[in-house]
Amino acid sequence: MPRRKDVGPEYWKEKWRKQKASGEAEDDLERQKARRAYDKKGIDRAGKHIDHKKKIKDGGKSEGGNLKLRDPKANMSDNGKKKK
Repeated sequence: MPRRKDVGPEYWKEKWRKQKASGEAEDDLERQKARRAYDKKGIDRAGKHIDHKKKIKDGGKSEGGNLKLRDPKANMSDNGKKKK
């Protein structure tokens, strides 16, 4: 979702608080944490997906050792498949 330029940071902080309080899409919160972590490190993730090695639904967190950048096609093709 593109960021709106007509609102300040307080709008986004309040929106985040409401989303967190409602328990809305906990998986999305973890994905946002991963994106922010890569952005903070200055890593260019344009055209790539951030893959969680241990899936979020299986308890994986957005920490350095559990994240890797992948080609979107490769990432989406293995999602939900167990590796042998």
